[in-house]
Amino acid sequence: MKKRKIAPDIIDPYKKNSIFLILLRYFILLMLIILLLFPLSNPIIYTILTPLTIYPVIFLLKFFVNVTYVAPLMTLGEKTLIQIVPACIAGAAYILILILNLSVRLKAKTRINSLLLSLFILLVFNILRIFSFALLYHNLVPYTDLIHKIFWYIISTFFIIGIWFFIVKIFKIKEIPFYSDISYIIKEIKGKR
Repeated sequence: MKKRKIAPDIIDPYKKNSIFLILLRYFILLMLIILLLFPLSNPIIYTILTPLTIYPVIFLLKFFVNVTYVAPLMTLGEKTLIQIVPACIAGAAYILILILNLSVRLKAKTRINSLLLSLFILLVFNILRIFSFALLYHNLVPYTDLIHKIFWYIISTFFIIGIWFFIVKIFKIKEIPFYSDISYIIKEIKGKR
């Protein structure tokens, strides 16, 4: 009995890695980014991630303080107002994780599992970050705003890098984002001359 041929996975070219399939993967990545970030007035990424982030934060805060939420304001107790802006949701961080994931060659199962795990870790981290700073701000902890800025601009960047290195280690990813694809394309072009 003859084995049926399975078509190559066009999103995750691993064994059959042609220039066309690499370019197709980057085209799909570009389309996903455009889809998630447009329309500019209300990007889809924030429509998806805002409730996934805010409602767990509210759930956690309710263990410590009375919380009401009327978008985009969260009221803690009677006086503390916290505005949840798109930067709090960290859409750019999710896009960066997506870019890193789709800029390396992976088997479909590995790609899906690594992407889901990295997005989940980022979501949990962001929920805990907003929750912590909301409590610090509500309890009038000195330098909360300074700590928040340091955390946002420096520590968050290292955390995204940390997530990627964790995913690389867990899933034994040997590819380097962008570089591996570019070097493959250059070798293929030179080899055909």
